[in-house]
Amino acid sequence: MSSAIEGLEPGLVWKHFAAISRIPRGSKNEAAAAQFVLDSAREMGLDGERDDFGNVVVRKPASFGRERAPGVCLQSHLDMVCEKNADKAHDFAKDPIELVRQGDILKADGTTLGADNGIGVATSLAVMEDRSLDHGPLELLFTVDEETGLTGAHHLKSDFVKSRILLNLDSEEEGEIYVGCAGGLDTMGTWNVVLEDARPNMIALDLRVTGLRGGHSGLEIDKGRGNALKIVNRVIMALADAVSARLARIDGGNKRNAIPREAFALIFVPRSRVNRAKKITAGWNTTIRDEFKAVEPDLNVTLTEAQDAAARVLKRKLQKQIMHTICALPHGVIKMSAEIAGLVETSTNVAVIKTSGDRIALDTSQRSSVASEIQEIARTAKVVFELGGAQVAQGDGYPGWKPDMGSPILKRAIAAYESLYGKAPEVKAVHAGLECGIIGEKYRGMDMISIGPTLQDVHSPEEKIHIESVPKFWKFLTTLLKSVV
Repeated sequence: MSSAIEGLEPGLVWKHFAAISRIPRGSKNEAAAAQFVLDSAREMGLDGERDDFGNVVVRKPASFGRERAPGVCLQSHLDMVCEKNADKAHDFAKDPIELVRQGDILKADGTTLGADNGIGVATSLAVMEDRSLDHGPLELLFTVDEETGLTGAHHLKSDFVKSRILLNLDSEEEGEIYVGCAGGLDTMGTWNVVLEDARPNMIALDLRVTGLRGGHSGLEIDKGRGNALKIVNRVIMALADAVSARLARIDGGNKRNAIPREAFALIFVPRSRVNRAKKITAGWNTTIRDEFKAVEPDLNVTLTEAQDAAARVLKRKLQKQIMHTICALPHGVIKMSAEIAGLVETSTNVAVIKTSGDRIALDTSQRSSVASEIQEIARTAKVVFELGGAQVAQGDGYPGWKPDMGSPILKRAIAAYESLYGKAPEVKAVHAGLECGIIGEKYRGMDMISIGPTLQDVHSPEEKIHIESVPKFWKFLTTLLKSVV
């Protein structure tokens, strides 16, 4: 057991969290984690099965005398977002997550923690193991590939889950109950790379934007954090205008559902203008740090001479198309909800750009709790890409989850929380994609809420879980299960 969780309560939850933290489980690489769940179920004497797509369900019989209670499904996702700091040596395909405890905070050493949604998985495993709990028939559903399009939930079969009450364990604030979420759609543009030789008198330079906080592109989109792709593009455009900088490659961001924290560009500048280019970049570093001083204290923009760079650059027209597209693409909050105070209704994230072989690909993601607004902001992104000469593709998207304030399980949850803590929980919707929207379409009549302990800065290496929120969440969950009759 990791020393970082030694002595923490509830012991079963932390035991299982430490166990799954040792298993690589990035999106589309969840097979080992799924097998761990099935092996654990077998050791506990429970029935489990895996569908053709990799989703797992484990069935736990009711406690004695509770056999006639309605069935409840606890749902979490096995995969995690794999983000690390540039200076961290870590292979998400084989290395375990290194847990670090700092007072009431548990985080990872230079990588995402995977508490999104590892703490939900660990909680379900603890429910599976704990024979002292009082509950009706339970199903523990573990989906795959949530973080790259909720595709595991999309592939659930109609007979895989029997329950018609679902507790999603993927929310991130103890004391809050979520009853709705945004839907989403991805819009991607690609350009065929056309190169030419840089002029003989040009010097290769590395332009780097680092130190940003990043974060979840739904939950943190309203926090005013910097977008590394937008920032690096501003500097490239300024250098192109001032010193005729030519772009050779550009890379930044890692996940469509994460605000990009870092971006890198290889540019060529005439030898006689290198010093001026460095002064201009230093000026932009000062300007942009001042713009984001309240939220991005570690932001840094640097320009240094590159080593062993092939002197090939993008054609001028292509460079201009790409730069203008990044400039024109909207990023951030588009509209706040007029019905729910503080809720982002519609947003878009300029997420990832990669130079690979003969193409440059730029990925964006759009979210909204209003279906027509998803289509409108996605259309905006598509048109900007088209005007910039890109080939455009869009994903299938996923539906939002409309709040049902008359939900029976919501009423039970409110009553359970009040009985424990003497105050009502907050009932909210979230500007992020939860699998509840898809599950609600797959299993008509499913009565759903989403709950969880307190997490912060998910989808970034600053991801953390507040330790003291976990026993409160566990007590709430187990009390709620007992109340379902």
